[in-house]
Amino acid sequence: MPPPRRAGRKSTTREPIIQEPEQSEPEATRRTAGVSESSRANRGWWDRNADEYQVEHGTFLGDDRFVWGPEGLDEIEAELLGPPEDLKGKDVLEIGAGAAQCSRWLAAQGARPVALDLSHRQLQHALRIGGSFPLVQADASVLPFREGSFDLVCSAYGALPFVADPALVLREVRRVLRPGGRFVFSVTHPIRWAFPDEPGPEGLSVAASYFDRTPYVEQDDEGRAVYVEHHRTLGDRVRDIASAGFRLVDLVEPEWPAWNTSVWGGWSPLRGGLIPGTAIFVCERD
Repeated sequence: MPPPRRAGRKSTTREPIIQEPEQSEPEATRRTAGVSESSRANRGWWDRNADEYQVEHGTFLGDDRFVWGPEGLDEIEAELLGPPEDLKGKDVLEIGAGAAQCSRWLAAQGARPVALDLSHRQLQHALRIGGSFPLVQADASVLPFREGSFDLVCSAYGALPFVADPALVLREVRRVLRPGGRFVFSVTHPIRWAFPDEPGPEGLSVAASYFDRTPYVEQDDEGRAVYVEHHRTLGDRVRDIASAGFRLVDLVEPEWPAWNTSVWGGWSPLRGGLIPGTAIFVCERD
């Protein structure tokens, strides 16, 4: 079975959505995939699948909530970016913004967000919902901003799980952060890569090596990648953070709450009550 994938992006279903024609089922495999191939594949995947994602997860995520992952941990309670009242007037970059729900919530707190995403179609959904903040289509590995442009950067399952060189993204984030700035990002918990991506009992038995960093790839009939997700161990993530010049100040592993009865891909109350599904890294730039 494949490792965890297609996780944690933002969406809405406030207006009707036009679905694209069905595509032939890609082949799932584990193989190497570099920076350019991963970026190209994932831009195309999110452009093709943004509408379906909106339909499937929009009710859970809403139009203007800041949710860190399928467990439903909300920033208004977690305060990983700081107390909501302290966000007023802060320049904030959201990476992998999707339909920009997190940015919309930040704007409501008085912050000045910029919502960035690789996918044009995801940003079209952000336009459809509305908001007065900028939307930027760009690759997280090459952020189109000057040094020291932001007080905070956040990413809820955006970019980091999908890039071949996460250290490059982290260095870019540090570059655009002001001294003392904070970067908070969530990803699939690395331990999940050792288990089948299934929400039921079959997802509770180890099926692969946790230490196998070979990317998960979906490819078409000609062997071209159409979706790529990359695995980093917990130690890899910490080393990436440190090597980019950040200080790791917290690592949050949200427990599955009793109120959440939703099943989201391989995330479920059954699995969430036994093993972590999300890891949230809280980093600061000295």
